[in-house]
Amino acid sequence: MMVAAKSQHPTPTGLFGAFSDETRLRILNLLCVRELCVCDICEVLGEIQPKVSRHLAILRSAGLLRVRREGKWKFYSLPKQRSPIQAKLLGCVETCLSGIEVLAADRARLDSRSVNLRCA
Repeated sequence: MMVAAKSQHPTPTGLFGAFSDETRLRILNLLCVRELCVCDICEVLGEIQPKVSRHLAILRSAGLLRVRREGKWKFYSLPKQRSPIQAKLLGCVETCLSGIEVLAADRARLDSRSVNLRCA
């Protein structure tokens, strides 16, 4: 079952607010690669589930996530339909910010653990 992003037209303040936190940028960076569940995001980031879930809720309220339920698991991905500003900002996470050390390290951990992820 796919649950749409909460807000199809987030305010600029809400959208930029969602991008203003390192943990949320790290999450978006991972989701640029592939769909992930909360436990996999926690594993790659080395963060606890309540913290990751709180940041996922903020991203979702800004219209930056899709959620898919499968049994008791929730899988998160980037929305396929994006406003022009969402597309530009997410594209920047994927390309412009990829040289930031912490984001590059997260992607390397995701790549190295992709066969060991718990929910995928």
